[in-house]
Parts: sequence; structure tokens; C-alpha cells
Amino acid sequence: MKILICGQNYAPELTGTGKYTAEMAESLDAAGHEVRVVCGPPYYPAWRVEEGYTAWRYQREQRAGVRVQRVPLWVPRRPGGLNRLLHLGSFALAALPALLGQCWWRPDVVMVIAPGLMSAPGGWLLARLTGAIGWLHLQDYEVDAAFELGLLRGARARRAALAVERALLRGFDVVSTISEKMTQAAVRKGVPAARVVLLPNWVDADAIHPLDRPSAYREALGIAPNQKVVLYAGNMGAKQGLDVLMCAAAALAGQPDIVFVFCGNGPARAELELHCAGLEHCRFLPLQPAERLNELLNLADIHVLPQRGGAADLVMPSKLTGMLASGRAIVAMAEGGTELFAALGGRGLTVPPEDADALAHAIRRLANDAGQRAELGAAARAYAVSALAAPVVLGRLEARLRALVAGGTAGEAAPATGAELPQPALRAEEAE
Repeated sequence: MKILICGQNYAPELTGTGKYTAEMAESLDAAGHEVRVVCGPPYYPAWRVEEGYTAWRYQREQRAGVRVQRVPLWVPRRPGGLNRLLHLGSFALAALPALLGQCWWRPDVVMVIAPGLMSAPGGWLLARLTGAIGWLHLQDYEVDAAFELGLLRGARARRAALAVERALLRGFDVVSTISEKMTQAAVRKGVPAARVVLLPNWVDADAIHPLDRPSAYREALGIAPNQKVVLYAGNMGAKQGLDVLMCAAAALAGQPDIVFVFCGNGPARAELELHCAGLEHCRFLPLQPAERLNELLNLADIHVLPQRGGAADLVMPSKLTGMLASGRAIVAMAEGGTELFAALGGRGLTVPPEDADALAHAIRRLANDAGQRAELGAAARAYAVSALAAPVVLGRLEARLRALVAGGTAGEAAPATGAELPQPALRAEEAE
């Protein structure tokens, strides 16, 4: 098959959507398909274009067997509100000629990755001009999330944006997204259920695995053997709700056996460092190279996953898969009935979003209970291996693409994962 993927983010970005898009493209290439990618230069999560790339001109490269066309885009220093819209729009406009230039190649499948949804019209147009299957993959519902998180405001603007989103979603032959709740949302937005596909984020369970020794980061950061590490590793932006972590860290300042480690970059990092400046039990690391990710994730005795209230079923944190595969205990902020709440059933603890006291309480209790940490970590690892391992998820995707190109439907060629059904997640207070 000839497969064209259009996604704003791509390797060598180490986190978020770009990581998954690159792994998808490389997996399809390894399966014998001809894959091309239209994307922007790498800039995330630092919001600064990496050395060796430019934001102002078109570039081509061959990366891991995949032909990559980089297109210009504007990268704002402060990526909020109007700036974010202009940022997404700049990529969509620059990507359009690159997409239309592929008409002569006549791809069998045109896949658009969102965010950003603004580039979906270009991908849809290319699919229609060439007779290709149009596939839209949603990593999050960026329109809903923008309004829920206060990045955009106004009832009239929301109605207009949702109407445009609905039209775009209905125009594609297949719409996939990363959780059951998000697939249900696609149907509510008007996409016929037969065209909706679950395509969860995956993890390389061989690369991310529990270590049988202490992480080398412990010694590097001066963390004593008896101290328990609470780790946040990922983007530091508006969706993450890191102010709750600041408050929890402050509440646990008197616990000498608990150390917080914050690893990553993003627009909220400076504020986080400022508020934690007087807390001796807090450490900061920049985004670490991919080859050290397993060592980093094994630094945690407890992973923390904060999230804003109201966004839980609009975005599914991509960092969750690595947390699960590392075999460490997880405390997440999730409302009952959400996909994140269900995903952690029997595999982690949940506390209400934006409740710093509840988060601190859950951390304190897990820090004092090695048995529960081990039990939750083992269950998390087993789930990652059985349901989220890259060969399972990407193999299912490739089988679906083959079926579609052969004239089948989106629901065909979907072998079971073998994973058990989610159990009800434990609220932290229920696990005592």
C-alpha cells in the first residue's frame, strides 16, 4: 500500500503525538508499505525549533525508511489562545501545497493526525482527488479541550467551532481515536458508528520494563535508598494541571522520605520551578533522551498523572502507556466514569481532579505501603504487555488498512487484544 500521513508533530520529538506518529509510520514501512509523511519541524515540548531544522522553509529527509516532507510553521513563544490557533493554522496552510503535490503519487490511504484538526481539510481533499481512503486519527478533541480549559471562550465561537469539527469528522471514511469514551464522543458528534475505530496509544514493552536494580538517576540526583520518588515526566503545559503537583509537594515538605522529581519542558515549567524553589525535596530534570526513558521511568516509586477537571475524556495522556509498562505504582487525577478512571482499574489509584490534599494523601499512603505499590505495579505491567504492546496495536492497524484497501469496512480485521476487561478503579480512600 501507499500510505500518506499528515501530522504536525513527528520524530525526532520524544514525547506526545509526534512520537506515536513516527512509530506508526516506521512500523508500516517495516511491514512493507510505502509511507510518506507531511509534518512540521520538531519543536515540542520546548516550543522552540530544534537545531538543524527551520520553521521558515520546506525541507525533505529520509528517516528510518520513511520519506518525510517538513513544511514551515510559526512556533509561538507563548502557545495559548489566539497564538495557538495561528500556530495550527500556519501548519495547515503550509501543508496544503505539500499534500496536493502528492496527487501524482496516488496514495491508497491518506491519514491525518489531530491535533491539528486544521490540516484535516487538506488531507480530505487529497483523498477525494486521488480516490484514497481518508482516515482521521484523533489524539484528543482539541476543540472541546480548548474551551473546557479556557484557552478559547464564547458560546457563539464554540457552536461555530463544533459545527466545523462535526463536518470534518463526517467527511472522512474512517475516524479513529485512542479510548472507548473518545470513540463514543465521535459517534455523538455525528460519525456513523461503523466508521469509528479504536486505536489506542501503544508502548514498546521490551524497551520499557521494570529494572531489577535501582535507577541510575537515584545516585545522580542524590536520592537516598530509603527515600521514595514521586515522578512526573512529560510535557509541562496548561492541560497537565501542574499547579496541583506544586500544592501536593508543598503539603509533603515535612516528609523527609518523599522526593518529587519533575522531568520535562513546556510553557508551565518556569512557574513550577519558581513555586518549588524553596522545597528541598524537589528536583528538576530537562527532557531526557529516548534511550534513557526506561531508566527514568524506573526512578519512580510512584508515578503521578495530574489532569484538569473536565478534560479527562477529551484527552488521554500519552504518557500513561510508559507508566503502565514500567511496572510502578500510579496515582492519577480522574473523575469516576472517565476512561482514565477505568484504565487504572486494579492498576493504580485515582483522586479527584485538582484536589491537592487528596493527591498528597494518596502519595503519603503509597509511600508507606511497599506491598500495595508492588501489587499495583505488577497489574499495570501485565495490562501494558497484553493490551498496549506495540506489535498488538500496530498489527491490528495494519490489518485494518489492508482490509479497507481491499474493499472492506473500518470494523473488519480487528483481532482481540486478549486483555481483561477493566475493573472499577480504586479511589485512593477506598484502598486504605
